[in-house]
Amino acid sequence: MKFKQIFFLAILATFAFNSSLLAQKKALTVIFETDMGNDIDDVLALDILYKYQDAGIVNIAAISNNKGNIYSIPFIDLLNRWYGYPDIHLGNVQNTKVKEGKKTSYVEYVSNLKNEQQSNLFGKQLNPSSTVQGSVEMYRKILSAQPDQSVVIISVGFLTNLSRLLNSPADRYSSLNGKELINKKVKSMSLMGGDFRAENRTKEFNIRYDIASAKDVFDNWPGDIFVSPWELGGPILFPADVIKNDLAYTPAHPLKYAYEYYSAMPYDRPTWDLTSVLYAVEPLKKYFTVSKAGSIDTDEKGATYFNKNKKGNRYILTANKQQQERMLLRFKELVKQKPKLR
Repeated sequence: MKFKQIFFLAILATFAFNSSLLAQKKALTVIFETDMGNDIDDVLALDILYKYQDAGIVNIAAISNNKGNIYSIPFIDLLNRWYGYPDIHLGNVQNTKVKEGKKTSYVEYVSNLKNEQQSNLFGKQLNPSSTVQGSVEMYRKILSAQPDQSVVIISVGFLTNLSRLLNSPADRYSSLNGKELINKKVKSMSLMGGDFRAENRTKEFNIRYDIASAKDVFDNWPGDIFVSPWELGGPILFPADVIKNDLAYTPAHPLKYAYEYYSAMPYDRPTWDLTSVLYAVEPLKKYFTVSKAGSIDTDEKGATYFNKNKKGNRYILTANKQQQERMLLRFKELVKQKPKLR
């Protein structure tokens, strides 16, 4: 046998071995914290998270909503059912600090779509008046049942629920208080929020609408937080042509309806929330550069500042042009994938 053939077979054997190891790796348990209804990137982010679950890479233990819209939970439930995961636990913010505006959101629009028979286009779904478990109670229930240091929280919205969890007392689910429970059960948090640019720094949306909660989480959360800031996902634009052309495998796709309703087509949208999902699941150097350890300060107006500190456990994600291009290719690849049950 020629040397080249032997070398090629050796490479195949190594690949098969590594693939086997990957297949045996336990799925990553994640909880998705979202302000569903504010921006369309929440739906894109959840879409790729479902695709990871289809592949057996993650297990979505729960989805928590921090948006004060009565249609947010029915819309998330609609997505869960459509993608084939109707049993994912749901939690909803209680006594929200962030009030809903008057404009009809895509969560309401899609939830109310009808077919030719005037039935719900997407079948059985929750009524807007329905109640689900409060997010803090849901977190405590889910976390208490997980192995230690096993859960990754992906936060792409306001930090209201996470601050309340952090300050929650012991209950029927766990004798630990919130901070102790997080420290015991949560491996890390992948968070979209803040703006850390030296110039033209903005008061980023997820932070400025509940500044007190953001400050509490950044100051007191016991574990590692990997922050994908506004400036990371902003220039990575998800293309409208993928929504228009590549979701045509079904006549009724909730992501397509939501995307087309959110703004006048065609438009390309920043991928802020998608970056946090990608880092949580694929924290690879080909996509991300991770800062040195540090801390994050939040001022009274919602501006965020990173301070290097060897003893800190906050990290800022950045990406160069090549990394951004690789991320966009990955996002497109995932969104184009047909869901497992379709």
